[in-house]
Amino acid sequence: MLQEINIYQATAMSQLLKIEELTKTFTVSGGMFGAVAGAVHAVNRVSFNIEDGETLGLVGESGCGKSTLGRVLLRLIEPTSGRIFFNGKDVLALRGEELRQLRRDMQMIFQDPFASLNPRMTIEEVIGEAFTIHHIAGRKGRRENVKRLLDIVGLPKDAVYKYPHEFSGGQRQRIGIARAIALNPKFIVADEPLSALDVSIQAKIINLLKDIQREFNITYLFITHDLRVVRNMTDRVVVMYLGKVMEIADTKDLYLNYTHPYTEALLSAVPVPDPTIKKKRIVLSGDIPGSMKLPSGCVFHTRCIYAKDRCREEEPKLSLHRGGIYSACHYPIV
Repeated sequence: MLQEINIYQATAMSQLLKIEELTKTFTVSGGMFGAVAGAVHAVNRVSFNIEDGETLGLVGESGCGKSTLGRVLLRLIEPTSGRIFFNGKDVLALRGEELRQLRRDMQMIFQDPFASLNPRMTIEEVIGEAFTIHHIAGRKGRRENVKRLLDIVGLPKDAVYKYPHEFSGGQRQRIGIARAIALNPKFIVADEPLSALDVSIQAKIINLLKDIQREFNITYLFITHDLRVVRNMTDRVVVMYLGKVMEIADTKDLYLNYTHPYTEALLSAVPVPDPTIKKKRIVLSGDIPGSMKLPSGCVFHTRCIYAKDRCREEEPKLSLHRGGIYSACHYPIV
């Protein structure tokens, strides 16, 4: 895509991560003999870049491919096709020791703070495992490093002797954050890090992530379905639907000058904490099409209130519209 390539070229000096035409499909087996019955298109030719030091939000409904994309970027899942560049290095070409070294710079904060922690390991072992794998410091040095990390995330140093079940959900997420920053990474994928937490705890975790970003110059890919959080946390936003990018914009522009009908529908569902303000809710009709058999043309046309014949026949390209917003729509909102 010419427009996307121009984005990459214009920001090459500050660019940390770039993905080009990234695709991930999962084959589905069926029948008595396990024959291939089809393929789920989880991530479908996605392209965008992430700048050094920014927080890029990745939003969309459940099942749109957000978490899969995050895992593919870290090579926790191997992509079907496409390219990933991190600091100019071709991530998919790395093997062995080179890939192990790259993992020090790319980490993940998982959605479920309990399921992501081994219940049989103490907190010292959970966080210190990274130091063991990468041969950093001895046992005494490892404990001191873990205590330092616990202090950074706001937990008492004696937590090193405890187990995950002895902590609340918010505390467990702080432990997950401490583990993610243990090796001083440059890039962190935060996969729905707030969804399992009470609202009262979410604000504290957001502030912690911001403080850590300022102190360690970390770049975030912040995956969420909560557009209220996106407004307070991110610099730019990528909107996904059925594995494809619908819109890319600066956060403030997305809320004020969105161009894609899907973004309009998502924003209309965000509650306003003022009962005197009446919002027009856009309710999308119909069910989300299955990822095994995507609609022809624009994948959103089956639920779009503005869809025309061209939308059903021709797939829109991600192109530049007003205000520097990139949108995959034949008839963008003006």
